[in-house]
Amino acid sequence: MTYIEAIVLAIIEGLTEFLPVSSTGHLILGTALMGVEPTAFVKLFTIVIQLGTILSVLVLYYKRFFKSLDFYYKLVVAAIPASILGLLLNDVIDGLLESPLMVAIMLVIGGIILLYVDKWFNKPTTDDSDQISYKQAFTIGLYQCLALIPGTSRSASTIVGGMTQNLTRKAAAEFSFFLAIPMMLGASGVKLLKFLKEGHTFSSEEINLLIIGNVIGFLVAIVAIKTFIGVLSKYGFKAFGWYRIILGVVIIGLLLSGHSLQII
Repeated sequence: MTYIEAIVLAIIEGLTEFLPVSSTGHLILGTALMGVEPTAFVKLFTIVIQLGTILSVLVLYYKRFFKSLDFYYKLVVAAIPASILGLLLNDVIDGLLESPLMVAIMLVIGGIILLYVDKWFNKPTTDDSDQISYKQAFTIGLYQCLALIPGTSRSASTIVGGMTQNLTRKAAAEFSFFLAIPMMLGASGVKLLKFLKEGHTFSSEEINLLIIGNVIGFLVAIVAIKTFIGVLSKYGFKAFGWYRIILGVVIIGLLLSGHSLQII
């Protein structure tokens, strides 16, 4: 992996991680177009740079993390379903990760859902993510399980889950950001332990790539989150829905034309 490739992938991650468009789908397209070889380090890189995007949430919403322990308890409750299901279905999920076609199909299906979600859940009663109950948090966590299917988008599934619980688009999106923190920390930790357990080590250049990737991901994610909240509050999900459909069709087109897309 070159520094340019690392920067491009970090930009993609920062832009798409918190948007309901599937960062996995974008990374597939990005690595395919740049011809990045899916080595063990590249696979680790695309997960660990999520730490930079996590930091962006902590910086933008730092006041939320000092309000009460209740806030943390709700995040734990919401994280339980996907964590357990992910461990139980680890082999199945790994199998799905070998299918770019699955990612493309889920992008299209998710896009169609986003075209209509504003009509389905248009009577929100909760405008503050701090006000959600434990039951609502757990239900949102159940929706997050859908994100175990590559291409679904963790952000999309949890935001839609929040809207089914009568949260406004803004409140649902913010809770989705917060919920990303334990999930990303867990995924990064597991990936790093697996990397080291398999006997891999880091070269000085790879350490530099990880540092650059996290810094770029952090800066881009801050801009992406601020922009996303504004667009979502004002215009809703339609633009994201159409975008997902177009991206899914592009990936399917590449597959049909003989391109070998590998999921990193």
